[in-house]
Amino acid sequence: MKINHSSFIYIFSIILSFSITNAQNDNTENTPNTFQNPILSGYHPDPSICRVGDDYYLVNSTFIWYPGIPIYHSKDLVNWKLIGHGINRPNQINLDGLEDRQGIYAATIRYYEGIFYLITTCINCEGNFYITAKDPSGPWSNPIWLKDAPGIDPSLMWDDDGKCYYTGHTPIDDEMWPTQCGIWLQELDLKQKKLVGNRKILTYGHANNASYTEGPHLYKIDGNYMLMLSEGGTGLYHALSVHHSDSLWGPYNADMINPVLSHRQFGNKSPIQAVGHGDLVKTQNDEWWCVTLGKRVIDGQTTLARETFLSRVHFEGKTPIFNNGKGKILDKQENPNLPWFPFVPEPVKDQFNQDELALKWCFIRVPKKQFYDIKKGKLNIKLQPNTIDKRLNSSLIIQRIEHHKFSASTKLSFKTKKENEQAGLIIYRTNENYYLLMKEKKELVLIKSFKGVKEEIARIPYNKSKVILKAEGDNLNINFTYGSSLNEMKKIGDTHSLIVIADGNGNQFNGTGVGMYTTSNNKTSNTNASYDWFEYKDNKL
Repeated sequence: MKINHSSFIYIFSIILSFSITNAQNDNTENTPNTFQNPILSGYHPDPSICRVGDDYYLVNSTFIWYPGIPIYHSKDLVNWKLIGHGINRPNQINLDGLEDRQGIYAATIRYYEGIFYLITTCINCEGNFYITAKDPSGPWSNPIWLKDAPGIDPSLMWDDDGKCYYTGHTPIDDEMWPTQCGIWLQELDLKQKKLVGNRKILTYGHANNASYTEGPHLYKIDGNYMLMLSEGGTGLYHALSVHHSDSLWGPYNADMINPVLSHRQFGNKSPIQAVGHGDLVKTQNDEWWCVTLGKRVIDGQTTLARETFLSRVHFEGKTPIFNNGKGKILDKQENPNLPWFPFVPEPVKDQFNQDELALKWCFIRVPKKQFYDIKKGKLNIKLQPNTIDKRLNSSLIIQRIEHHKFSASTKLSFKTKKENEQAGLIIYRTNENYYLLMKEKKELVLIKSFKGVKEEIARIPYNKSKVILKAEGDNLNINFTYGSSLNEMKKIGDTHSLIVIADGNGNQFNGTGVGMYTTSNNKTSNTNASYDWFEYKDNKL
């Protein structure tokens, strides 16, 4: 029997779908009893979550990474799959000139009557805005800017009358204590696309020294209103507190056990710190869970930035109790009462065999024009004059570092006759904190930038046009190697420290990435670098 190409593709897709379904069913029969925190490791701060039927959607802050606002999907609250981004078109946002800690702050995701809403802040852009979509994977609308909405961390809720309400943060001009902030409420008219009616401050926090009161989410639970918010800044003293009212407009009274979740009482030796900025979700099986951010600390340092953690919540009266009897984030805990639903894992090695980059790949700031293409299983990146030291988009393509022990390697084909042209591998946190392993005309060079001080730390002769470049992280250490094949790798430079990309030292809010970088160092160029593949993997596996 003769089968044409279209028939073959159709039959293959059915077989693949059947295999995936069977694999998921098999996994359901072998469901683990517990899950490991964090549920999203690496750069995943400020989580927000919503449920639509049996599906869960989660988003995070992205600052100046683009595409912005990753959207994850889950069926079981433990296994998550990246399905799209809220900001993925150049005309939606302009991040040029912004510092790495600016840009897209905490987003809130909500669903109401067939429409998904993302509302967020662009710091040093135009302020607060929201976007909408009928499908969470996109496309999302262009931003609807709310010109008269001060502060950061906006959130939305719909009351029983169908009206939409905006809660946000605002600094206080005439402070009664240092870093005092307020949480305010106002109606958002979605037809007029603007805030309307009266605006009211609901709370300044749970105590008369509550600092950086922010990250509000307003819920209506069993006929009562509960306002959950973050306090203490996003460092060691981060925490969640809740406030209750019988009326939407208040008064809101602080819960007797505030803060309802915090790790600050464990001090700076705790392996998980800075817990806060949470969002609640109720499952279809009437369980409550909360996603929060937190930091995992290795020898006093946080190299993976803020990550997303999951905690069980029970209500005692109006009070949310986190991990009943524990009161803290747990490394490991019992699964939600939901069918186990693992997704087919993404390959650790990207062979660049698709027409487009995988969703995991990101840029720093928004490209003004496409500087790469994928042809015949190779990613070709054009050298641009812009360097990563500038606050402009450059020829940089990265993905998140998600493990304390990791390896990242790539096969590069690059030939140049010019001294200013470079292509290679990058470990990136900010425009002042990074490592580069670059191929030049006839040499390989290892470069470190720490707190804006850029230095060459190793240089060796290398005349071949092709090279494999590799970085291996081991907690706070990083080693770089090179070779013409994976069987002939040699070390370049000494063992160095990942404190370069750890929190502090000019690194704030955003996260860490690894990937590919090319540059012509401020001169016009027509040269391309070709990457055969890129592999990122967990070295503990």
